Amino acid sequence: MLRDVPAGHAPNLGQPKEGYPLARVVFAGIDVSALKCDLVCLDEQGQQLAPVKSFPNSLEGASAMVEVLDGLAHKFNIQQLHIGLEATSIYSVHLRQFLLDSPKLKPYSTKVYEINPVMVASFKKAFGTKRPKTDALDAYVIAERVRFGHLTPCSRETIVTEPLRQLTRLRLHLVEMVTAEQNRALNLLFLKFSNYHQDKPFSQTFGKASLAVLQEFTPDELIEMPLEELAEFIQSHGNNKLASPENMAKALKQAARRAYRLNPKMLAACEVALSLTLQNIDHLKRQLKQLDKVICRELEAIPQTLTSVKGLGPISAAGIIAEIGDIKRFKDQAALAQYAGLTWTRYQSGDFDAEERRLTKSGNRYLRYYLVQAANSLRVHNEEYKAYYQSKYHEVTKHQHKRALVLTARKLVRLVFALLSKGQIYKGTVMK
Repeated sequence: MLRDVPAGHAPNLGQPKEGYPLARVVFAGIDVSALKCDLVCLDEQGQQLAPVKSFPNSLEGASAMVEVLDGLAHKFNIQQLHIGLEATSIYSVHLRQFLLDSPKLKPYSTKVYEINPVMVASFKKAFGTKRPKTDALDAYVIAERVRFGHLTPCSRETIVTEPLRQLTRLRLHLVEMVTAEQNRALNLLFLKFSNYHQDKPFSQTFGKASLAVLQEFTPDELIEMPLEELAEFIQSHGNNKLASPENMAKALKQAARRAYRLNPKMLAACEVALSLTLQNIDHLKRQLKQLDKVICRELEAIPQTLTSVKGLGPISAAGIIAEIGDIKRFKDQAALAQYAGLTWTRYQSGDFDAEERRLTKSGNRYLRYYLVQAANSLRVHNEEYKAYYQSKYHEVTKHQHKRALVLTARKLVRLVFALLSKGQIYKGTVMK
């Protein structure tokens, strides 16, 4: 059931004026939450055409909302309908799709816009005095933001990549979980084997052979274990691919002799915690492998040329494509870089102009992550990007790797925009 929201619930949201002239274009703002959606409709002059209405966020509520919009269209002879939604995580997904697919709204050249909440909050400040946060006011601000313009409507191309976006975003969350568990494991490892991570008897602390040693033995047990037996254990758990298990065994024994000895009760608790944490890491890594296979299959169904770039793998390409959606949303590569948050702030005062500029990081963090990951691969496997990375690395003496990597990612944005816009294959041409 829908209900009218009294005008007092939304400051300065007046009732529609009697005898108001017919509107040709209507701007609708919808504030979406888990339970309900509030609707405000404005004309080209910003006048409210109907009382604020609230609908349940359900199929029934969406149908009722379409009926209200269709009724307004007939009443005011609407020719164009522009609908704005705040991009509120998952809560706007169903409603946005319903509005785009609604046959009743198609005659009005309906366009639907998903607006970044940060943009809505910034626009709200332009109304002057601080007002209480209400859903009705938020819907009004969204409608005004749509009326202001300079927004890109949702497109079918963007919707096509949504399944892939769900998968690539999940992948980043899994990667972050692995990192968090590894940091926890390193803390526990310091308690059990204080200098293990520092001495690095294995090149990879979380490699297969290393994890087997950590889960099976204490430092004292490693010291007492015969060298040949320990070397054989390492070789068997390294899939017989390790070059010098005897040297690793010697390094392990030396590290064990140098390690602190923990209180037996504390050691027992630490071993349980470390074992469970390492199991979590192993489980998450297996999930990542499964997810990568699904992402690669999903990417095959989407026409793209990013994987023609040497060093740009399918996972990074999938993450980039999923977050960009329709490349036509961006007028140029600079707009795409801004969307990814790969822009830099400038501080200037009088004659002073700061040399160090910080990355804004205000854009899409998922897109930024996959661009940086791709840049990290390109600096190793692609000669053009390797040379560019090296040149930026040697320009400064501080933050060399991070700075060079982010600048390489910014260069990659230009290539991504060109390839996706033109649908062309990468031919290794130098793109400044």
